[in-house]
Amino acid sequence: MSSMWNNGLKISVFGESHADAIGVVIDNLPAGKKIDMSKVRAFLRRRQAKSDGTTTSRIEPDLPKVLCGLHNDTTNGTPLCMIIENTNTRSNDYKNVQTTVRPGHADFTGFIRYDGANDIRGGGHFSGRLTACLVMAGAICAQILEEMDIHSVAHLVSVKDIKTEHIDQTTLTKEKIDEIRSLPFPVIDESKRKDIMDFINKTRMEQNSVGGVVECVTIGCPAGIGSPMMDNLESIISSLMFSIPGVKGLEFGNGFDCTTIYGSENNDEFYIDNGVVKTRTNNHGGILGGISSGMPISFNVAFKPTPSISLTQNTIDVLTLENTTLNIVGRHDPCIAVRAVPVVEACCNIALLSAIINDKGVHL
Repeated sequence: MSSMWNNGLKISVFGESHADAIGVVIDNLPAGKKIDMSKVRAFLRRRQAKSDGTTTSRIEPDLPKVLCGLHNDTTNGTPLCMIIENTNTRSNDYKNVQTTVRPGHADFTGFIRYDGANDIRGGGHFSGRLTACLVMAGAICAQILEEMDIHSVAHLVSVKDIKTEHIDQTTLTKEKIDEIRSLPFPVIDESKRKDIMDFINKTRMEQNSVGGVVECVTIGCPAGIGSPMMDNLESIISSLMFSIPGVKGLEFGNGFDCTTIYGSENNDEFYIDNGVVKTRTNNHGGILGGISSGMPISFNVAFKPTPSISLTQNTIDVLTLENTTLNIVGRHDPCIAVRAVPVVEACCNIALLSAIINDKGVHL
């Protein structure tokens, strides 16, 4: 099993949902960068389960512990390793799915890939629990990017067929980003926030789940970051987005909607604004030819409905190869897109810092 990502930065994620701990190792961080661990904890709190009925009832404190890589709160150039202890597990909830595979989960593929040795409790290494590791890494990267005045923010832009407003990229500021990050529920459209929360709660009570779309926008990224073809900025970002469990789609800028309009409508016209090259629209999502254009980088990430639902489902027993039914018990998010918002933002931070390191080296 490979849970390593290596492109500028090297990220290694380890642990399982019900193991003693989960963690991450970050290699190739620039040395001499001050890190505020209270900001890392604040980033993790955005991913934590809530008691409002829109998330799982498994609430973990998610307190990060640095094992190495920081000295006097400063990166020292060696691998930075952080862990989070798992303190609220209920492994008995998974006794009935040891060989009865859950529809929509990686139980079957994991069983085949690892000859039945995979840890099924809480989804094991396939679990969304591991996204806390990505958040820790992304929170570190965010602080280094902020020194360069590069800031990213994500929010929930739709749940099932309820759509909310997108971020206004023309007026987005660091202050507005801080405001969005501080929302107790990550929907910027106040008129739709309660509707979405009520709908997710209703879905939970119906023993079902729903999917959603997360929008992420970055401001301050200079033009010229990235490369064409294989190491293009879109592919670097995409590879990390698809490392998040439950992601099934990704579009940059105008995305799939660009297929419905003419080139004359989709092309972003250039102009000079006080000596700075800009485009009047941003259908390209801040990336042209795999390289940042200097405009805000924007993309949408689609999350499938949570596979773990309490309704009776048809499935199979992988040992007896017989058809059977399954009722899943345990604690699960009715909409994983809600808690995925800071994860998307964190992965964007990792990708952008990695691309900058690729282009400029670690001496930032």
